[in-house]
Amino acid sequence: MDYRQIPAIFVADAPGLDFLNSIATPTDEPVDWLADGEGLLAWLAQANLVPASVLAEMRSRAAPAELDEVAAQARTLREWFRGFVGKRKGRPLDTVELSEIEPLNRLLAQDDQYGEVVAGAVDGGAALRLRSRRRWKSPASLLMPIAEALARLVCEQDFTYVKACEGPRCTLLFADHTRAHARRWCSMAICGNRAKVAAHRQRAKVREQG
Repeated sequence: MDYRQIPAIFVADAPGLDFLNSIATPTDEPVDWLADGEGLLAWLAQANLVPASVLAEMRSRAAPAELDEVAAQARTLREWFRGFVGKRKGRPLDTVELSEIEPLNRLLAQDDQYGEVVAGAVDGGAALRLRSRRRWKSPASLLMPIAEALARLVCEQDFTYVKACEGPRCTLLFADHTRAHARRWCSMAICGNRAKVAAHRQRAKVREQG
């Protein structure tokens, strides 16, 4: 299915996992929101990972083939990291995992971030604050906020509560931040509702057979 026909899904409660969920099966057919360069730009806009002005500039100055190549790199990154998360979800990470993260560290080393002192809050807070900025030198720099989101996921998220949706055909991942850590579905509106409907049909079938 064409990614343009449906908005991207953001139900993971963790930007790094939302990136992994940029390929999913929300209806009957799989949708890849990073299928090409234009899809990558649209997904980054929906994820609020890149300023709209930067995306507009990239769209105007980069050739479609360049953006398609970056989208291909993003898909490769996604599949590698999905494997990493799939093997480790449900348990805390350990320092032994550091060697497995080396591809991510190599990508992070290409970033072009710098700090900038700007005006702070106007409601009695600090007069000045330090803001992180990024130089967007090439289409490849669009991968940097994704890499940062993945790095924050492994450094700040307890993988004990990283889960896969229990929907039979669902591939979505999420961080369970509920109080009892009892979340089972990517979304009640998607798989939760499907499970309710299926359970209702099964109960009706049992009553008919009885």
